[in-house]
Amino acid sequence: MRSLGQRPVTGSDEDPRVVELKTAVSRLRRELAAHPAEFPDRAIAEDELAALAAMAVSGIPEIPRLRRSLLLIAGSIGSVSALTKGLADVRSAVELFGGPPRR
Repeated sequence: MRSLGQRPVTGSDEDPRVVELKTAVSRLRRELAAHPAEFPDRAIAEDELAALAAMAVSGIPEIPRLRRSLLLIAGSIGSVSALTKGLADVRSAVELFGGPPRR
């Protein structure tokens, strides 16, 4: 459905970017919880995913905070190849809120 450019139907007036963020974060949290290997920064990734989930629940998230969380998550789990797709989905959802500031 998304490949056709259609937006998910939520039955509410909720911002579709927030819906996408919630979905991506939830998926990556499940993948991370199911991943059997321990790695040094796993707790950081879990904490930042929880922070992203909380921001999404509260409405329109603060963009600098979204980007900071994304960087911490990427740094924490970036080398775990099994989580690459989920991380890319979270990154895409964060980018829906706008690109990085131009200097």
